[in-house]
Amino acid sequence: RCQRWVENCRRADLEDKTPDQLNKHYRLCAKHFETSMICRSSPYRTVLRDNAVPTIFDLTSHLNKPHSRYRKRIKELSEDEIRTLKQQKIDEAFERQQATQECNESNAQNTVSEEGGQGQEEEAVPLTVEERENKDYLKSLFEILILMGKQNIPLDGHTVDELPEGIFASDNFQALLEYRINGGDEVLRKRFEMTAVNLEYCSKTQQKQMLEICENCVREETLREVRDSHFFSIVTDEVVDIAGEEHLPVLVRFVDDSHNLREEFIGFLPYEADPEMLAVKFHATITEKWGLNMEYCRGQAYIVSSGFASKMKVVATRLLEKYPQAVYTLCSSCALNVWLAKSVPVVGVSIALGTMEEVCCLFNQSPQLLVELDNTISALFQDNEEKGNELKRICRSQWTGRHDTFEVLVDLMQALVLCLDAVSSDSAVRWNNCIAGRAFVLSSALTDFDFIVTIVIMKNVLSFTRAFGRNLQGQTSDVFFAAGSLTAVLHSLNEVMEHIEVYHEFWFEEATNLATKLDVQIKLPGKFRRAQQGGFDPDITSENYYKEILSVPTVEHIIQELKDIFSEQHLKALKCLSLVPSVMGQLKFNTSEEHHADMFKNDLPNPDTLSAELHCWRIKWKHRGKDIELPATIYEALHLPDIKFFPNVYALLKVLCILPLMKVENEKYGIGRKRLKAYLKNTLTQHRSSNLALLNINFDIKYDLDLMVDTYIKLYP
Repeated sequence: RCQRWVENCRRADLEDKTPDQLNKHYRLCAKHFETSMICRSSPYRTVLRDNAVPTIFDLTSHLNKPHSRYRKRIKELSEDEIRTLKQQKIDEAFERQQATQECNESNAQNTVSEEGGQGQEEEAVPLTVEERENKDYLKSLFEILILMGKQNIPLDGHTVDELPEGIFASDNFQALLEYRINGGDEVLRKRFEMTAVNLEYCSKTQQKQMLEICENCVREETLREVRDSHFFSIVTDEVVDIAGEEHLPVLVRFVDDSHNLREEFIGFLPYEADPEMLAVKFHATITEKWGLNMEYCRGQAYIVSSGFASKMKVVATRLLEKYPQAVYTLCSSCALNVWLAKSVPVVGVSIALGTMEEVCCLFNQSPQLLVELDNTISALFQDNEEKGNELKRICRSQWTGRHDTFEVLVDLMQALVLCLDAVSSDSAVRWNNCIAGRAFVLSSALTDFDFIVTIVIMKNVLSFTRAFGRNLQGQTSDVFFAAGSLTAVLHSLNEVMEHIEVYHEFWFEEATNLATKLDVQIKLPGKFRRAQQGGFDPDITSENYYKEILSVPTVEHIIQELKDIFSEQHLKALKCLSLVPSVMGQLKFNTSEEHHADMFKNDLPNPDTLSAELHCWRIKWKHRGKDIELPATIYEALHLPDIKFFPNVYALLKVLCILPLMKVENEKYGIGRKRLKAYLKNTLTQHRSSNLALLNINFDIKYDLDLMVDTYIKLYP
């Protein structure tokens, strides 16, 4: 096909190029193709037909410009080549006629008229010169907005406060417009040559309208793939501040046409304080605004800070009531113990988590502070260098997200306090006021007895779920066997609850020993004493107070949270992981997935043949060749060349793959969350925009400028 394109273009200079070179370095304008060669496979994408060949060329225009420096070289054709070209044109005309007929028949079936319900496609009306110029102008505006989004350039420029009185400065959008005009964009120049210098070229309202269209068109490209895949899961991340308003980032998980599990960012949802209202708006946005069918949702997970956990639990419950198969689960990107700690409804735990994040952030922002901490650790762990080196390595990571984060903090407490005290009282003035001030505040927070008791109790309670949580983030076989160990974990926690007085006594003793080492006074919290207003009961001891206010509610909550996250449906789904050949092998191929696959029966293409197909699947791997390794992950199983011969197994693996608990095996397909974090880290709160954020995070998604322009003209005529 490349050769035919080159011949029709009469480009003799390209005849020696390979198809790869032509595809990579050369482009052909759409105006050289007949309209019948262009097929709109969807409202959001325009593609050429497979047999498309360029036939529209003006090969005489150069005769009117004999002195043009940019004439195309015309190849002289022999009589044989002319006859061959004529025959090609006859064949192409016949193919075009057939293609046009097929396209018309397809449009007649699929097109739903918006005016009067007519089913026939209207003939395209030629654009006037004014309409064409207006479309070109709008296209230039959209190109600038997309550039600003991709490069993370905020719309606003200098604020009024930054400028002297009487001085006018363009915002970033207008400045880029002017730059483009000066660069030779005649469409924009013609449009604005009569505009006053101090007037905006494009109003804020128009910018907002156009940005919403950009956002919707880019999002639609991802949503189209989700709909094609049918099944998906919804995941939200931490609540973030977008230009002064709280928003929930929403990501979607699905398996694409290439059998790859992907996790893509699809937008921000305004956060509501009322959980019931939040649940209604959350559902309405996903179904009505974004057009996803929640009947195909197979999982939901919410990563939120402590204060928002209970509200998102309401959202999960309301969705489960409507869609029982949208299983509420843990998310693979968050350690189980961190997830549980964030959900504990105790204020002291929330404060401790926030303090830990601030300490980690302070040291990670300053390499000099990390060196200071290393020196302190070395001095404290002279007798155990191996432990000291391990702690130094951990300090250089995001240790607040680890399964053993509270254990790490308890080990680091003395080093952190000594280091922060040294920084805040440094007589050599090596640190600026900001760092010294933050070090003083954080040192005071760490040496508060309430904080010490909280982290010690959390360390001990979460020690029962640490190995379980680590396995959930391990290999597929680890996840499968972890699901079977949940009963033992719950049994251990229930035993702790039955003997909480004994366990709490040991925990409190450990906390008092740590406080003594740090020279911290053991006392009841000041806020509690102040709340008593003189009516203080002398019989209340610190030990009893923390048992009732911290140990008991924490253990009770963790037991209930584990039961909620690992519901019967969720555990059934995880038992189906025995479909993965490596898990099958560890079970000696003695598995019974059909008993657990009942919940997915309606998702299977041929449920009646499931039992026989599973038998064939087991036999295939049991009697494999000696040199054939068993696929260890769902990702590997989905990419087997013969997987389509097992349609029910393929469907089950796809549904299991999208559960939020399962990790994205190929990192390049889970890049959405990393880009989201990068955008939030690199963009000031006041410069954040939900529209521009989507363009920035999904900068590599293809988009259709003509569609954006046509949509804008239709919505805002």
